[in-house]
Amino acid sequence: MKKALLIILVLGLFFGCSNDDASSLSPSEDLDTGGEEETLPEDMLPNGFTACNNGLAGIFPCNEIDLLGIITLEEMEATSGNDIWGWIDPLSSKEYAIVGLNNGTAFVDITNSEDLVYLGKLPTATSSSTWRDIKVFENHAFIVSEAPGHGLQVFDLTRLSEVSNPPEVFDADARITDFGNAHNIAINEDSGFAYVVGTNRNDLYNGGAFFIDINDPQNPIVVGGYGGSGYSHDAHVVTYSGPDTDYDARELLVGANENQISIVDVTDKVNPQLISSFGYSSIGYTHQGWFTEDQRFFIVGDELDELNFGFDSRTLVFDFSDLDEPVLHDTYIGLTSAVDHNGYVLGNEYYLANYTAGIRIIDLAGINERALEEKAFFDTYLEDNNATFDGAWSLYPYFNSGKIIVNDINLGLFVLRKTEP
Repeated sequence: MKKALLIILVLGLFFGCSNDDASSLSPSEDLDTGGEEETLPEDMLPNGFTACNNGLAGIFPCNEIDLLGIITLEEMEATSGNDIWGWIDPLSSKEYAIVGLNNGTAFVDITNSEDLVYLGKLPTATSSSTWRDIKVFENHAFIVSEAPGHGLQVFDLTRLSEVSNPPEVFDADARITDFGNAHNIAINEDSGFAYVVGTNRNDLYNGGAFFIDINDPQNPIVVGGYGGSGYSHDAHVVTYSGPDTDYDARELLVGANENQISIVDVTDKVNPQLISSFGYSSIGYTHQGWFTEDQRFFIVGDELDELNFGFDSRTLVFDFSDLDEPVLHDTYIGLTSAVDHNGYVLGNEYYLANYTAGIRIIDLAGINERALEEKAFFDTYLEDNNATFDGAWSLYPYFNSGKIIVNDINLGLFVLRKTEP
């Protein structure tokens, strides 16, 4: 469904375009549906650095986050955005955004904030798809998609330094098709293993996880998998160093499995062991989660609870001090009705891609005392903050420079940075 809307902001008049209403999705269907390109007039978009002043960075609502630049979907020759990740060249220290698109994966040099360079695109392996996911290991990007037959693409990121006439069309350095479609990929850099999840529900691992040895990045090898907890929408995999000494130095996969969270010991790739699985009240769709840096807490987002139960953005914090019996520690309710999506921890901050409410930074300093609070935000989606699947799909906050990259479903790549004191 499409609708034309006229949006009036304090500083200007411009047009927006909304997208399909996904509120009728059930937890058994794939989510993250995304929308059409947001048709903002080019002369309304800020050009280069735009400070957040009096609650706005140009036309974008904000608090304590400045805009460095934008690369639109039109510039990247795509119609919708999805996942995003980042890479720092170890030789040059240049910073790159790896941008998931409906028709492939784009690469943008973001080193010079005043001169963002779209270097080119790796086309999708088969057909276009709303869903694409990316992670990085040993200077290679590993890419999966819900596109039928897509498999795993591997791209050598060091090739980006050789681009002389951008934008280029790239080819993959390797590809495996042991599985077809997949929703997500997680990588444990300590072990050199990738975990592909959200594959076909009727495959060998029930849509659970394929274990892939990527220590030789251009020769990935499937060595096993786990399907004992059913379909896994997303996963976080770590070499455990948290408070439960029973599992010290074990490799653990925490799966967001639609109606439950599962913790699996995947140290032995031939014989993975379920540690525990559990739910919580008002489950809509268990979507994604991330450990705090001390690995005591695990922060979870549910993608349908706002729609199904009328919550404002709800984030669940579980205490993982006892991995055999995790307990709900706290529930954080955000400041808008927008759906929470992908979230990542950096230090004492939780960076949340909050769909129509843009990105929100939650202060974790008071997590022990159940005193979480929002400290900054940048809203990439101008139409509203409603519970629909538009706006900020994902983000990446791990650059040494402090840059934050955001992929907006409807508009494209945003390069941001927290306002300096």
